[in-house]
Amino acid sequence: MANTAQARKRARQAVKQNAHNSSQRSALRTAIKAVRKAIEAGDKAAAATIFQASVSKIDSIADKKIIHKNKAARHKSRLASALKALA
Repeated sequence: MANTAQARKRARQAVKQNAHNSSQRSALRTAIKAVRKAIEAGDKAAAATIFQASVSKIDSIADKKIIHKNKAARHKSRLASALKALA
């Protein structure tokens, strides 16, 4: 349990930040699933459009250090290769 005023405030901030980061991670997973679903549907043009939006979202979350930059790169690489294999 936090004993000082500073520690109590940091605990409150940590709860808020955890909720925000959790929602960002959820949005990341949703974006990745959207690309996978579009690839499975077989429509390359739609998949490419969704892929571009997802890459933007992945980069944004990596820039905020919610996920590691290498993890972001790995997701983008795997999605890009899946999209390329669709041709």
